[in-house]
Amino acid sequence: MKVAVYNLRPFDEAEWFTYYAKELGLELAVSQDPPSLGSAGLTKGCLCVDIITSPIDRELMAAFAANGVKYLVTRTIGYDHIDLDAAREFGIRVGNAPYGPCGVADYAVMLILMSIRRMKRIMQRTRMQDYTLDGIQGRELKDLTVGVIGTGRIGRTVIGDLSGFGCRILAHDLFESEEVKAQASYVSLDELLAQSDVITLHTPLTEENHHLINAETIGRMKDGVIIVNTARGGLIDSEALIAAIESGKVGAAGLDVVEKEFGLYYYDHKNDILNNRELAILRSFPNVTVSHHMAFYTDNEVKTVIRDSLTSCKLFGEGKENPWEIV
Repeated sequence: MKVAVYNLRPFDEAEWFTYYAKELGLELAVSQDPPSLGSAGLTKGCLCVDIITSPIDRELMAAFAANGVKYLVTRTIGYDHIDLDAAREFGIRVGNAPYGPCGVADYAVMLILMSIRRMKRIMQRTRMQDYTLDGIQGRELKDLTVGVIGTGRIGRTVIGDLSGFGCRILAHDLFESEEVKAQASYVSLDELLAQSDVITLHTPLTEENHHLINAETIGRMKDGVIIVNTARGGLIDSEALIAAIESGKVGAAGLDVVEKEFGLYYYDHKNDILNNRELAILRSFPNVTVSHHMAFYTDNEVKTVIRDSLTSCKLFGEGKENPWEIV
C-alpha cells in the first residue's frame, strides 16, 4: 500500500517515516512541500495521504479523489484545516493523530509563568544590558486564580500541573470530568471570565466557539487579565485582543497560535512582507509572547504522530478498526 506524505521535515521526521514505513510494510511518496493542486500528482497510486496543518479545500480534495485517494490523515490533533464536507462529498475518510498531552500542557504552564513574571521584557532588557528592576515586578502563581477553558486530555493535564503551584483553579467544559473535580471547580463561562486572573484555552475550534475571546467576553474579565492560547488561533478575535492590550484591560498574553497562521508558520519568511498585520502588532508588545504553533513539538510528539498516522493508514487499507478515524 502506498501513502503520499506532504510537509515532510528532513531534519526530524524523515528517519521516523523511513523506520515506521518499513515496520508497517508501506511504500511512501514524499514531498517537503505542502499539498497543492500543482503537487497533487504525488498522490497518484496512493490510497492514503498524510499531511500536517496545510489547508485542504474542496478543489484539493477533488484532486486527491481523482487520483484514487480514499483516506486522509493529519499529523495533528486538530483537523479544522480540512474541509470535512468535501471529504464526505468525494468519499474520502479522514483521521487525525493525537499526540500525548504533556508537551502542550508543559508549554501552556510555561507561557503562564513567563507572562506573570514579565519574562519577555526581562529578556529584552538583558540583551541590552539593562539590569534595572523598574517595570518587571512579577506575581506569584499561588496568589492567582487560573481559569482553564476545555478539560479534555490537555486541559486536564494542565490542571494537574497547576495543582502543584497552589493556585485556585476554575474549569469550564460542556462535559465535566470527575478527574478534574478533585483539583478544580467547574463553573459557568461567565463565572470563569469574571473570577480568573489567568485564562488558558484548551478547546477545539468549532463554529460555535469561533472568537470565544472577543470584545464582549474580554469586557467581562478582570482588569489586567492574562490570556494564554495553545489551542487554536481562531478562538481569539485578534483585533479585540489588540485593543484590550492597548487599553490595559488585558495585562499580558502568551500565544502559540494566532489567526491566519496557515501558510505562514513552519516556513522561512525572513525576507518577506507578511500579510498578517495583527501578528506584527501582537509581536511588538512587550507583554505578549508569541511562538509559532510549536507547543506540541517535542521528541516524543514527532515519533508518536508519524507512527500513529501511518498505522492509521495501514488499518484503513486493511479494513480494520481504526481508532484514529474521525469522519
